[in-house]
Amino acid sequence: MIKPEKQLTMPTPMAQGPQFKVPLRFRDRRRVTIYLTLLALAYLTLTTLPTMVPEQLDLLAASQTFLQNIQIMFFHPALSNTTFVQLLQALLESVLLALLTTMLGAIIAFGLAVISFRQFVPAWIGLGIQSFMALIRAIPNVLWVLIYSVVFGLGANAAVIGLTFLSVAYLTKVYTDSMDELAPDAIETMRAMGLKNGPIIRQALIPNFIPSFLSWTFIRFEINFADAVAVGAAAGAGGIGYQLFMSSSFYFNFHEVGVIVYLILVFAILLEIASYQLRKRVMGNQ
Repeated sequence: MIKPEKQLTMPTPMAQGPQFKVPLRFRDRRRVTIYLTLLALAYLTLTTLPTMVPEQLDLLAASQTFLQNIQIMFFHPALSNTTFVQLLQALLESVLLALLTTMLGAIIAFGLAVISFRQFVPAWIGLGIQSFMALIRAIPNVLWVLIYSVVFGLGANAAVIGLTFLSVAYLTKVYTDSMDELAPDAIETMRAMGLKNGPIIRQALIPNFIPSFLSWTFIRFEINFADAVAVGAAAGAGGIGYQLFMSSSFYFNFHEVGVIVYLILVFAILLEIASYQLRKRVMGNQ
């Protein structure tokens, strides 16, 4: 007898649950907007970059000159038009400018953050304050300093107001976001106990807010120090930025530029160490 051929049976697929349709990414309008913006910026860059390059540019000679200047700055630093004590005094001026603008910005920003806290005020007030702060942040810091330089004249006053102005906008945003992390149930419980906004701020908001307050304020101090160096010459505020401008653009002394750059780098490293120790201590006390 001929045995019947065995029929191959395919395993039946397991019962699957309900299938959900995942929308395609390119249908997301925000993503499409980002892509179109990047493409437009890339197109503008590629079309305008050739017009910015001089016709007589010798790329090889320019690269060699650049490497020679880098070698002079970092391997042969020396002072000739100023003294090391004067540079330290200029660095101290930039540090004090950054410290003053950070402290003023932190005080004003904390008040604005409390006013715009959604648990204390109507939503439209907080939205209005945050929108105004976002508008301020959209303009670069150097431009704010130049605007105030036109109003108040070149000097430290324009630099202080300009740096403080943007510090307020930056810190108000991050302070408000940190306050929003507080559980709404805790505030509602305290309100049910009959407490007003003042005791709630002192007993609940500030104790939970201090670690974020210190962290964000110190970050803003680092940013303000970098901006103080940048606007030292632009706003006539002096400081280490003015010394850097004079050495590079007036005396063309790259030996001296190297000393100033090293001095700024050393202070930046000290800031990082202080920031790490501060975060370590704050986290250890929690």
